[in-house]
Amino acid sequence: MSGLSLRLVGEAGMFEDFSVGQRMRHARGATIDEVEGGFLAKQAMNTAEGHFNDHVMAGSEVGDGRLVFGLATASMVFGLVSQDTGEHAVAELGWDKLRFRAPVHHGDTVEAFTEVLEVSDIGDKDAGVVRFKHWGRRHDGVVVFEGERSVLIRRRRHGG
Repeated sequence: MSGLSLRLVGEAGMFEDFSVGQRMRHARGATIDEVEGGFLAKQAMNTAEGHFNDHVMAGSEVGDGRLVFGLATASMVFGLVSQDTGEHAVAELGWDKLRFRAPVHHGDTVEAFTEVLEVSDIGDKDAGVVRFKHWGRRHDGVVVFEGERSVLIRRRRHGG
């Protein structure tokens, strides 16, 4: 198959494609089920029974059903934004200002949004830093998570 070129990443999402104030609604949502919700809580040895005990949660003030571990919610949101904001990442530099605004239960669907907060030319001819604010909301429109993320992103190569 000589001459066949398989592109693993799209052409958009390079450092030059981002500008401060730019907002995105990402194409996909995801339903968080028991695998994501319960497994991670148990792996992190989270002892809050709301994550793994149906009877404790029945009739509770945060609603019936087990809660999704917050870091599973954050990971889901960061995963949903990755195609548009990290496909050309050289390095993930950090997560900051994580806020869990409302409960997520097993079976809730989360969708993700992004705003570009900062675009920094760091003097590197190959990459620059972009700082994003990401947030996720449940299928009922309630914002459940907010967080910031800094990424070193590849520049376009000019002149070949």
